[in-house]
Amino acid sequence: NCKKVTAKLFIWACWLLNVKHTDCIDLLLGHMTDLIHTEKDLVISLKDYIKAEESKLEQLRQWAERLDKLTDTATKDPEGFLGHPVNAFKLMKRLNTEWNELENLVLKDMSNPSNMTVQRLVFPDDEDQTGAGKALLRLQDTYKLDTDTISRGNLPGVKHKVFLTAEDCFELGKIAYTEADYYHTELWMEQALKQLDEGEVSSSINKVSVLDYLSYAIYQQGDLDKAMMLTKRLLELDPEHQRANGNLKYFEYIMIKEKEKEANESVASTDEQTGKKVKTQKRGPPKDYLPERQKYEKLCRGEGLKMTPRREKKLFCRYSDGNRNPYYILGPVQQEDEWDRPRIVRFLNIISDEEIAKVKELSKPRLSRATVHDPQTGKLITAHYRVSKSAWLSGYENPVVARINKRIQDLTGLDVSTAEELQVANYGVGGQYEPHYDFARKDEPDAFKELGTGNRIATWLFYMSDVAAGGATVFPEVGASVWPKKGTAVFWYNLFPSGEGDYSTRHAACPVLVGNKWGMYEI
Repeated sequence: NCKKVTAKLFIWACWLLNVKHTDCIDLLLGHMTDLIHTEKDLVISLKDYIKAEESKLEQLRQWAERLDKLTDTATKDPEGFLGHPVNAFKLMKRLNTEWNELENLVLKDMSNPSNMTVQRLVFPDDEDQTGAGKALLRLQDTYKLDTDTISRGNLPGVKHKVFLTAEDCFELGKIAYTEADYYHTELWMEQALKQLDEGEVSSSINKVSVLDYLSYAIYQQGDLDKAMMLTKRLLELDPEHQRANGNLKYFEYIMIKEKEKEANESVASTDEQTGKKVKTQKRGPPKDYLPERQKYEKLCRGEGLKMTPRREKKLFCRYSDGNRNPYYILGPVQQEDEWDRPRIVRFLNIISDEEIAKVKELSKPRLSRATVHDPQTGKLITAHYRVSKSAWLSGYENPVVARINKRIQDLTGLDVSTAEELQVANYGVGGQYEPHYDFARKDEPDAFKELGTGNRIATWLFYMSDVAAGGATVFPEVGASVWPKKGTAVFWYNLFPSGEGDYSTRHAACPVLVGNKWGMYEI
C-alpha cells in the first residue's frame, strides 16, 4: 500500500513502521521506475494526439482549399452558378450534410467554440435537400435526360460545369426510394454503381450499400431475375449481409411458387410470334395524376404544334399606340403576335433593366413559397405542382411599381384599380407551375373572394430574365410555347366578352432546366 501515497508520506510511513530508511528508499525507487514507464506512455499518447490533430488539420486544410476555389467561382456569378441544377443540389447537400460533418470534426477535442453552430441555424435542412433532389428528378423526366448526362453536367447553356459524384447519385436514389419511386431509385443507383465500377473512390458509400437499394428497387418493379442476380453479387462482396441473405431466400421462394403455378396451369405466357416466355415488364415512372403530362412536357422541350402556313400569315408585328393613348402615339411600343387562338401578343422592350433591378430589390426580402387558390375554400395554400417563390408589390409603395401599373393600363385599356397587386415570381432549380387556369371556373365561385377583385379577365406577364434552358410558358390545349425574353411581356384574355372562361388559355410554366427565371404578373 506504500506505493499509493506520495513520496513524502511514504518516507513518514516507513519511519512510523520502524522500517529501515534504506529499504524505504529502495521501495520508493521501485515505485519511481514505474512512473518512468508511465511518463513514457504519456509521451506516446501525446505524440498520437498531435498526429491525430495534424491529420485533422490536414483534412480541414484540404476542405478549405477545395471550398475556397468553389466559393470564389460561385460568388463571382451567383445566379449563373446556381442556374445549373446540379450546383443547386450539391449546395443544399453540402450545407445540410457535409458542413455538419465538418463542424463535428472542428469541434472534436477542442475547447474553443466555433461559430459554425450559430451559422447552421440558417443552413438548408433535410426538406430543402430533398426538394432539390426532387427538382433534379423532375428535370430528368421533363427534358428526357439520362442519368449519365446529368451526372457529367452536360446540360445546355451551362456556365459552370459540375459533376455528380457516386455519393451524389446515391443520395438522389435514396430520395426517390423514400418516395417509393423505384423507377428513379433504379436509375440513380445504377449510375452510382457504374461510377464505382469505373474506379471512382468514395469514402462514404460502397458497392454493397448501392446494390442493397438497387436490387430491392428492381424487385419492386417486377424484374425478379435481375433482382436475384444483383443480390448474389452483393453477397459475393459481403457474404454475411443479413438483409441480402433474407431477400435471396425470399426471391427463391417466389421463383419456386411461380414455377409451380405455371406447371399447374400447364400453359406459360408466351409471345405469339417467337414462342418465348414473356418477361415481366417494368412499371416505368410512377403513375401520373396529370392527364396532359406528355403533351405538356413535349411543349416544354420545344416540340410544340407547328402552325399551318395559312395561320402563320395571320400573325403580325406592329407598333402599338395603346388604342390612341397620347403617350404612346408619340412613342409607340413594338408588339408581335405569338399565337392566334387564343390570341397571345408579346410587347418588346416594355420594361427597362433599371425597373427590373428595382422590382427585384423590392421583392427579394419578401419572397416566400408561392401559393394557389383552393377551389373548395377559396383560401391560399401551397401546392406540389407550383414550385416557385413569389412576392406582391403595391403601386402606392414605390413610383416604379406605380409607373408599371400605369403602363399596363394604358396599353391594354383595362382598369388596373380592380386588378390584383403585381406578383413577382422567381423560379429556381426545377421551378415550375403545372397546367392551370388563371380564371375561376363555375364550380369555384369563391376562388378570389378574399382578394375582392372578381374573376380574372386577362393576364399580363413580364419576363425579367433570360433563361438558358427550359422555363417556357406553354398552352397544352392549343400546343403553343412562349419562351422567356428579358424586357418583354406577353398578354392574353382569360375570359370571353360574355364573361365565360376561355378554356384554351390553360397554361403552365415549364421547369427551369438551366438558369434563373424572374417573372411578374398582373391579373
